[in-house]
Amino acid sequence: MSTTILLFRQDLRLHDHPALTAAAQRGDVLPVFIYDEQVAGEWGFGGASQWWLHESLTSLSASIESLGGHLLLRRGSTVETLIELQASTQADAIYFSRQYQPWSAGLEASINAEFTERNVEVKRYPGTLLHEPGSVLTGSGTSFKVFTPFWRAANKLTVAMPVSLPDVSWVVTAASTDALVDWQLQPSAQDHMPDWADGWSALWKPGEDGAKEALDAFLEAPVAHYSEGRDLPAKRYTSRLSPHLKFGEISPRQVWAAAQQRKLSAPQWSSAIDKFLAEIGWREFCYQLIDLFDEMPNTPFKDQFAAFPWDNSEAQLKAWQKGQTGYPIVDAGMRELWQTGFMHNRVRMIVASFLTKHLLVHWVEGERWFWDCLLDADIASNACSWQWVAGSGADAAPYFRIFNPIAQGQKFDPEGDYVRRWCPELAELPKKFIHAPWEAPALTLASAGVELGTNYPTPIVDHKTARQGALDAYEVIKKAS
Repeated sequence: MSTTILLFRQDLRLHDHPALTAAAQRGDVLPVFIYDEQVAGEWGFGGASQWWLHESLTSLSASIESLGGHLLLRRGSTVETLIELQASTQADAIYFSRQYQPWSAGLEASINAEFTERNVEVKRYPGTLLHEPGSVLTGSGTSFKVFTPFWRAANKLTVAMPVSLPDVSWVVTAASTDALVDWQLQPSAQDHMPDWADGWSALWKPGEDGAKEALDAFLEAPVAHYSEGRDLPAKRYTSRLSPHLKFGEISPRQVWAAAQQRKLSAPQWSSAIDKFLAEIGWREFCYQLIDLFDEMPNTPFKDQFAAFPWDNSEAQLKAWQKGQTGYPIVDAGMRELWQTGFMHNRVRMIVASFLTKHLLVHWVEGERWFWDCLLDADIASNACSWQWVAGSGADAAPYFRIFNPIAQGQKFDPEGDYVRRWCPELAELPKKFIHAPWEAPALTLASAGVELGTNYPTPIVDHKTARQGALDAYEVIKKAS
């Protein structure tokens, strides 16, 4: 009987897993996850992602064990570990899902080269995206660099239906496995942020079952409000599927199929569902861009932005990270991120604009902070979205757009509920002043228990002055164009 090593990566599920299905069809399957800390370099799993990885692997291990198998866990070099496992099991094939991070192609090529010489079959399968990079092209055969025409073209292509869970004959092996707890992925009392993940288990359910529950709950009702509700951070009208998608606990085509089915049962929600699917489309677009330009996480997509005059104040960066800027909608977002490992998408744009345009801190600093703190830290979406806000990315028009944090708060958190939740020291302020407490009369501040500069900071920059400073900085880019 043939034996296939199934290498799990960021595809921690059993349903709609083409590599697993193919492996099961050819014989016995040895499921393996290798925690390779070196392959991604500086973009290895951030702190929040490590917490999720621990929980997701726990869930996947339990699922495989319930079916009679055992997930082998190893830490170290992917290629060297596979060499050892192939030799000890005499596996004649290695299957895995293709991935698109900047380092993935090199790793996949190394696996293929190493085992082709050993007469071991190596195959990679789709499953991370709806459409493989290079399959959605302009009429002239080039890659799209603007989202709307990209998504319009993508919607003309057929999305394959999800495949069901196959019958699997799992390999029973004497090969040693690591204890997941020994990887120390979860924060402990000795960490520099001991209470960081405290309570996350009550907020999130990592794993394939949790992903399905999140999708089902979203499509049951909240999706009806998605068109307008996706911009309201105080409401729960978004799917919160992003961490599940990042770790591959659910596939994009599972999401697509379920959404299309919901459109059939609730046609009045079709427009809202299409809006939601466009966010899946943005993820697709980002992966197409990073496949085209693999330096996206570190280098401006638009060359002229190499000349941008960043200020990079360490003190202001720290204030932003801690949610102590004096601008309530910004501070609320940064505190939500720290306490939950998540931030509402509208607020992500606001805080990113504030960092890059009000504070003139390089977008890479924000990208790195998000990478460490976000449970859904996805290399393509994170890099492309930060560059989009900063103005240096694809489709960033107008690149000099500067979000007014006061106006954004007033528009998208009109009652101040989001700010009150995450900035409780402002909770008693009337909504007239909740997004600009420095404008409140002294008596109003006193009655609300707010002491600016003491229990809530005064603004670290003046909005009008900072806005003009950003516009002046963008003049440098115009001259470099």
